[in-house]
Amino acid sequence: MTVSDLDRLHSQLSRLEDMFPGYLTEIVEGSIMMSSVKPHHAETIRLVWNALREQVADEWGFTSDVAFPFHEDNEFCPDLAVIPAAEVAKNNGAYAPDLIELVVEVVSQGSIRRDYELKPRWYASRGIPNYLILDPLKGHVVTLWNPGPDGYLGRDTVPYGSADSELIIDSPLGKLRLDTGQFPVDPTVDPKAPHRS
Repeated sequence: MTVSDLDRLHSQLSRLEDMFPGYLTEIVEGSIMMSSVKPHHAETIRLVWNALREQVADEWGFTSDVAFPFHEDNEFCPDLAVIPAAEVAKNNGAYAPDLIELVVEVVSQGSIRRDYELKPRWYASRGIPNYLILDPLKGHVVTLWNPGPDGYLGRDTVPYGSADSELIIDSPLGKLRLDTGQFPVDPTVDPKAPHRS
């Protein structure tokens, strides 16, 4: 895919997002995927962003829903990505995945397979040290670390608001802490129901 093809595709994605407000658009396995975004989704991103912003050095910045082309068939727009602040200051519409130090996805009904199956493989293959999956449908956070060519070797699941609701993430950015008790759960989903892909 040439640069002009990529620019044209970004332009098409931007128009789709303008036409369908409240939907996140990204390219997954060569298809344009749209997921509806609910208020608890944005609230979760805000809470994580604010908590991490207080803990990481000023040389790091944050992006949300900005394109990271991994391959011509996979261009992800993470809910939150920590990259160098100097790169964020460039205000680009797309960035190289190799810039990401930590990536966060918030699961929605339409993103279950992508967030749990596809993205971990791609994020790990690019050496992204930490991947957090915040799941308001199940009421837990999955933290993945130690990336390898076939995925992440480390994985923990912490229920929101469990007895020890603080999640500690050992990362190249430092030891990061998130209070899982503050994250909202989707009130329209039965937490005991199985995920639908």
